Amino acid sequence: MSEILTIDYQSNNLGSNLTKSLKNTGFAVIKNHPISKKLISSIYDEWKTFFSSDSKHNYLFHKVKQDGYFPYLSENAKGSKAKDLKEFYHIYDWGRYPDEISDKTNQLISEFKIMAKNLLSEIHLNSPLDIQNKFSIPLDEMIQKSPQNLLRVIHYPPILDNNSNSIRAGAHEDINLITLLVAGSQPGLQVLKKDNTWMDVSTSKDYIVINVGDMLQECSGGYYPSTTHRVLNPQDNPDIPRYSMPFFVHARDEVILSDKYNAKSYLEERLKEIGLK
Repeated sequence: MSEILTIDYQSNNLGSNLTKSLKNTGFAVIKNHPISKKLISSIYDEWKTFFSSDSKHNYLFHKVKQDGYFPYLSENAKGSKAKDLKEFYHIYDWGRYPDEISDKTNQLISEFKIMAKNLLSEIHLNSPLDIQNKFSIPLDEMIQKSPQNLLRVIHYPPILDNNSNSIRAGAHEDINLITLLVAGSQPGLQVLKKDNTWMDVSTSKDYIVINVGDMLQECSGGYYPSTTHRVLNPQDNPDIPRYSMPFFVHARDEVILSDKYNAKSYLEERLKEIGLK
């Protein structure tokens, strides 16, 4: 696997470097982006308090709608029976938003949407013409008014006694078009290279990690690879929790991805595979 590029968000070469990194690795790292580190830090503090409180159980997830709080050991990676060592909360535009959480998380979502639209536009414009022609509509238009855009706030509790084969997040690929990931509060994110070895991804709080999801792989005919990744259990300091906030950027349900799928049919199939439906 080629190197995952670290790209200046303000650079004139953003699009060309972004598509190069995504084509070669499925991942890219963005620096000099507009999202405030102070905002991110304060959001983590709020959710740390939320996950340590009993009030989280007031928002138990809706099995059909998929919004709300998912308790510890709710999810497994596709093809795995081992449950991930995490609990998490799903925030959709239309979904339940905890009374205990300030509007800062909504502010982050708004900023993510702006960034996602820009990044998808850059990916579209800098893709080869034959790949552009595979897209049913421009990539940035696929997400307009999408009800499926999702912020997942994840808490990986301290690992004090793990006698199973479970890890914090088993090897998986994302379902959506692209994922924007604020650096986790602790290391652990790894990407599977083409030689079947694992590579660490930077956790610098200055960066946002971008990765290709299965929907972009599907609608680009495999040109952009949805690369397998995981979150390892800590070797040092297993008593320290980890927090993460991926924003999953989804196409609208009716968007045609390929001859085989629209966005809704693809999402439904994958949610069943990972045990959430």
